[in-house]
Amino acid sequence: MAQERIQKILARAGYGSRRGCEELITAGRVRVDGMVAVLGQKADPDRQVITVDGERVKLPDQFVYLALNKPRGVLSDTEDARGRKTVLDLVPHEGHLFAVGRLDLTSEGLVLLTNDGDLANRLLHPRYGHEREYRVRVAGRPTEDVIRAWSRGIVLDGVKTRPAQVKILKSEGSDTWLQVIMQEGKKRQIRRIAAALGHPVRALVRVRIGPVRLGRLVPGEWRPLTPKEVAALRKAASAEGPQEKSRQAAAQPKRKRGQGNRSV
Repeated sequence: MAQERIQKILARAGYGSRRGCEELITAGRVRVDGMVAVLGQKADPDRQVITVDGERVKLPDQFVYLALNKPRGVLSDTEDARGRKTVLDLVPHEGHLFAVGRLDLTSEGLVLLTNDGDLANRLLHPRYGHEREYRVRVAGRPTEDVIRAWSRGIVLDGVKTRPAQVKILKSEGSDTWLQVIMQEGKKRQIRRIAAALGHPVRALVRVRIGPVRLGRLVPGEWRPLTPKEVAALRKAASAEGPQEKSRQAAAQPKRKRGQGNRSV
């Protein structure tokens, strides 16, 4: 295998996102043939010994794709220094798995677990705009003006959130259930938007990531993805998202009026 950047090797081995793997390198936790690795360094995993915290990095012989219904009170992180329960404690699988689509501690619903780092990175990167669908129970009765404001995006930390699809599903007591479909996932974004609009979140369940749905899994249950789901995920991951298309379009030189395509 040709040499490639160490953070890419670590991501393919299931050690996390590219950014997370870069943090492992900058923290001095990664070594190549016994020497501390540096950011930007390349290596050949077939010919060199790469370790993280003394454990040799092994690329997976085959990829694993799992769907998990994360319960409330369980961390989406795959490890926790404080010893709290994580999603990996619910799945009897040896080796490194990466969580696609993290949820905060009090939320529940669909999390994908895989050792396919390249696929995970494309599914997570906001550039590609993969949809995530939620059922959200909020306090009170949101008005149409509130739904429109949420759908158009509001300003959080000085940055406007991307447009979302927001629809009222039903009332339950003094609360309301909403369907929220979005293409970005900033930390606690749904909870912060709902609170800013005067309707704090009472419950939040993710029911879909891209083409994969939660289905009938109860909290704490997991299942392997079907071959059809894996194929759909790979197709979604290979597609260009709206931000990627906009970036490529912006990079194209503008033609002058009247100037068509010319063969060369």
